[in-house]
Amino acid sequence: MNFLADCRARQAFDLLGNTWNPVVLLALRDGPRRPVELRRVIGGIRPKVLTETVRRLEGAGLVVRTASRDRVEYGLTEVGRSLLVPLEALGRWVDEWGDEVRVDGREGREGLDG
Repeated sequence: MNFLADCRARQAFDLLGNTWNPVVLLALRDGPRRPVELRRVIGGIRPKVLTETVRRLEGAGLVVRTASRDRVEYGLTEVGRSLLVPLEALGRWVDEWGDEVRVDGREGREGLDG
């Protein structure tokens, strides 16, 4: 497989390589949410980072922003919803194999926590 700059697989890895992108997508799986709800569900994300993330995902066609006079909500597009399938599969993989993954040359959970 060729990983040139315009390769679709590379584009997908770039999109998912950002820490917050998959987290926000998964936080929206149950339906649209207001920014304050997203921050509460996600935890640990600064408002500025959340704004940058949803804008990035909106630009990629994965999230839609709906604004009315008194509220803003973010929800998944059909394309964004379709991405939940591989994200959830990756989550199952981590549940099964996460303790075996080597990080920084160390084995298992020790490398992930330490």
